[in-house]
Amino acid sequence: MRKEIASLHCLTQDLAHRSHAEQVRTACEAGVDWVQLRVKNQSHDDWLNIAQEARAITNQFQVILIINDSVEIARAVNADGVHLGQEDLSPMDARKILGEEKIIGYSAHSLDEILAARYFDIDYFGLGPFRFTSTKERLEAVLGFEGIQNIIQRAKEGGILKPIIAIGGIQLKDVHDLIQKGVDGIAVSSAINLAGNPKETIRQFQKQLLNLNRKPQAEK
Repeated sequence: MRKEIASLHCLTQDLAHRSHAEQVRTACEAGVDWVQLRVKNQSHDDWLNIAQEARAITNQFQVILIINDSVEIARAVNADGVHLGQEDLSPMDARKILGEEKIIGYSAHSLDEILAARYFDIDYFGLGPFRFTSTKERLEAVLGFEGIQNIIQRAKEGGILKPIIAIGGIQLKDVHDLIQKGVDGIAVSSAINLAGNPKETIRQFQKQLLNLNRKPQAEK
């Protein structure tokens, strides 16, 4: 059985002053249920080493680990799943490689992209960017609150039942309104990783998410 999709996805990012392992440990110690390892511009060997560190930490805390982009890395470290972009390996091929028990997330930037993936064997959509974000090199058109709400409403009218997770420049001040617009969760990187106190910031996000219909993050 595949694991439940969390309402708070903590994403790591390449930072000069804080390693991915540090970011993963901080998130786990703050009580998150879900970490996505988002490594860019690294060699395969360095990426694999980082992923192995992340897997060891998330295993210690029994936290779900999702690998961004790479099915190969996800399989190598026995991650809980992978998050794929539009230009990555197809979800069909990823499912064949990873098996039925692993989680597959899929990025979408428009209603058309969600509807085109309606029959894919995936577990959730990452919808964005909500706002401009410097963590993504090739940024799609910013959706904002109205864009997010319109896409989610029309997706549900079209029979899309999979969870939709908003992503892209999300700050604490945005969470309540995003919940009201119908998102099933949020994916956050810079607002946490660049905060003066990342653990406290994570806890603030968790408190904001208590109004979600889905089960809130439990502090550990």
